[in-house]
Amino acid sequence: MGLSEVTVAEAEAALKVAPIVSVQNLYNLAQRNAEALLDWATDRNIGFIPWFPLATGGLTGENSPLTTLAAARGASPAQLALAWLLKRSPVVLPIPGTSSVAHLEDNLRAASIELSDSEFDALSQAIR
Repeated sequence: MGLSEVTVAEAEAALKVAPIVSVQNLYNLAQRNAEALLDWATDRNIGFIPWFPLATGGLTGENSPLTTLAAARGASPAQLALAWLLKRSPVVLPIPGTSSVAHLEDNLRAASIELSDSEFDALSQAIR
């Protein structure tokens, strides 16, 4: 079964009833209340689908860490926000919405961006 907006305790209770293949919670660079659930899913190799994975609107101001690193990497802030999610855990399956083919292609390029540990840590610490 797939679960949405659950806590670790709720996921544990559901796991006693049926196998869980994925959980979907709000999670992104700026909103990490689901950290414990993501760690739980990672430990059990259960897919974690972060909804609202980009949340870049409030993170992309001039001289923001995300904008600065994106410029240095020759990437868009959205690509780096997705790359950060992909590096966070191998079970993360982001599904960003899109309204155009160009936006879809931009999002897909995030999969080819490998953040270094120091870049990942810098974004993790700068945006809370």
